[in-house]
Amino acid sequence: MKKILGLVLTSSVLFYASLGYADQTEKAILAGGCFWCMESDFEKLPGVTDVVSGFTGGKIKNPSYNGDHRGHYEAVEITYDPKIVSYQAILDHYWVNIDPFDARGQFCDKGPSYLSAIFVANEQERELAEKTKNAVIAEFSDKTVVTPILNASTFYPIKGEESYHQDYYKNNPIRYNAYRWRCGRDSRLQDIWGERATH
Repeated sequence: MKKILGLVLTSSVLFYASLGYADQTEKAILAGGCFWCMESDFEKLPGVTDVVSGFTGGKIKNPSYNGDHRGHYEAVEITYDPKIVSYQAILDHYWVNIDPFDARGQFCDKGPSYLSAIFVANEQERELAEKTKNAVIAEFSDKTVVTPILNASTFYPIKGEESYHQDYYKNNPIRYNAYRWRCGRDSRLQDIWGERATH
């Protein structure tokens, strides 16, 4: 009985330990234009376990793509394992996947919902975000970096009939790649970041 009890206890400890390990993830919310592209760019980063497309930054509740999303940014909620990839690394990856000088949107997508932004949940994230932004400003001293650092607010995942936007690049690779090419996203990133561009 003792051996059986020991096995049960050991199994329970391992089970709850694994649950504890599973909870050791963190989230980052970033806007960089088309959430199809942001999802694709970040799911390729080691340590990222999930990327969800949605909206944030506005006051309207339950915004939708085809409905009312005034004031909201198209954004992604990135879940990552900090033991594999740090928040700093998430930000470094972010900058080389956006055009930080575009005050009208991102690439071929123009309008308020396509603007870039970093949403921070606490002062530690803000400090790191400011640090990385200042590094970009210093590198491109002849240009104006317009990407703001904003307080995080409610993130609304894409849902319902609009759920096809999630994993769009996986489920519709031909259309996605055609869109990305026509939008000039990768060529512009190459122009700005050179070899650091991730595509």
